Amino acid sequence: MPAIVGAVQVIALGTSAVFNIGDVYSLSPISSAKTFSGAGSFNTGEAVHNLNHLSSTNVYDTDGIDQPIAFNV
Repeated sequence: MPAIVGAVQVIALGTSAVFNIGDVYSLSPISSAKTFSGAGSFNTGEAVHNLNHLSSTNVYDTDGIDQPIAFNV
C-alpha cells in the first residue's frame, strides 16, 4: 500500500545516515574510509602510559583509489 506523506522538514543528516519516506524495498548504504594513526592513537582508559620514542606514521599513498564503491550495488 503506498504511503501518503505530508510536509517533511529535515534539519540535518549525518555523514552515513539513511533517510527514506514511504515504501522501501531495500536500503543498502555503502561507505569507505581510510584512517592514518600513529602508535598509541586508539588507546582509551583513565591512566594510559605510552612509550613511543621514535614513532612515525607513513601517510604516503601511491595509488589513487583504494576501495572503489562506484558500481557496488
